[in-house]
Formats: sequence, structure tokens, C-alpha cells
Amino acid sequence: MLRKIEDTNPSDAPADDEGVPVSVKIRERLQAARKRFNANDNIAEFIQPGELEALLDEVEVKMKGVLESLVIDVEHDHNTDNTARRVAKMYVNEVFRGRYVPPPSLTEFPNAEHLNELMIVGPITVRSACSHHFCPIIGKLWIGVMPNEHTNVIGLSKYARLAEWVMGRPQIQEEAVVQLADLIQQKTQPDGLALVMEAEHFCMAWRGVKEMDSKMINSVMRGVFLKDPNLRREFLSLLPRNR
Repeated sequence: MLRKIEDTNPSDAPADDEGVPVSVKIRERLQAARKRFNANDNIAEFIQPGELEALLDEVEVKMKGVLESLVIDVEHDHNTDNTARRVAKMYVNEVFRGRYVPPPSLTEFPNAEHLNELMIVGPITVRSACSHHFCPIIGKLWIGVMPNEHTNVIGLSKYARLAEWVMGRPQIQEEAVVQLADLIQQKTQPDGLALVMEAEHFCMAWRGVKEMDSKMINSVMRGVFLKDPNLRREFLSLLPRNR
């Protein structure tokens, strides 16, 4: 049940919430603001200073419970002695960090030289986790940008940072590429934007059919890449994976 909150401002907290798990506090702020908190959403706006550390502690306790439910002797097995803490740190501070921290800061520059030629960035190594099984997704990403005189220019490394932020959440590949395309479109406002991602899914290689050599390739085309088949073919032909 949602506890009554007088103000939906995410920076405010009830005075009588001592002893309430930090995950409950964060969830209540999200619900009060009617914000979605799916696995691949960023919720940094609703996390107060110090709460991420408390969330890590909470995840550690619950992860220890998972190990115990798997009938692992966490008290005497030296190999799993601190596994709950390590897994909690991995989820909160590393592989799902894109859920809990604000987007990377970007320095944007005007297109002073009015560049209007195709630019391709990649391959960018991407790492994520399947939201169905929390198994790794690891692959490569290529980004094509067709700028115009009004396009904001960002440094090449910033494309990789944006990709890391979006992929650092439980994802399915189709949605992850669309999320990243939306973000780059918003930041740069190009005439055209194209993304291609090729990745291995360990939920298919490690379990299930255990198919080791299968990969998933998907693309997102926006603007002139969608309208101009010649430009689309040029972009796809220049990707190193096709050589």
C-alpha cells in the first residue's frame, strides 16, 4: 500500500519514515509522481544523496536471502562468503548503474563549419543485461549522423558514454537501440540518424538452446536515412562488419 506523501517533490521525504527500506521510499516517490520505473528506465531524479549506498546494503541483504534459498551455505562456504555484497555492488554500481545515475554531462558545440557530410562512429563496445534472465548482452554499435547547420556537435567519446548509460540497465536489444537513438536525436538534432547494433545474448548461449554462435542485429533509421535509400546503403556499406 502506498503511504501518504504530502508533497510529490522527489527531493522531499516524510519525517516519519525511519526504518522504512530505501527501495520503498524511492518507489513511493515514483508512484506519487506517476513516473514509470521499468527495468530499463532511469530513476536518478528520485534518489536522494546517500540513498544509493543504502540501496546497495538492502540489495546485499536480499541477495544473501536468494543464496540461502538456493541452499548455499553462506556461513561456511568460503567461495560465497562475500558473494551477496559483491553481487549487490555489481548490480547497483556497475551493470545497472544507468538506472541510478544522471546522464553523462555533454559539451555541445555549434556546427560552425556547417558540416553536412555523413559521419560514422564505431564500433562502440556495448554491455548490457537481458531483462528476461539478467544474462549478459555484449556486442558492437555503429552510429551514423547526418548533420545540418543547426546540429549540435558532441565529442566522439560522448557517443560511447551515452551508449554506456542507456545500456547500463536491464534491456532488450530492440528497446535499447531506440532509447539511445531518441537520446542522441534530442542532444544533436541532426538531419538523419542511423544506429546498428550486433550483439551476443548469453540468455541464448548460456541457457535455453545453448546456441553459441548466434547474434542479433537490429537497426534504427531516422530522418534522411529513412527517406533516402542511397544514403542508407552508403552507411551500411561503410560498416567494418560488412567488409
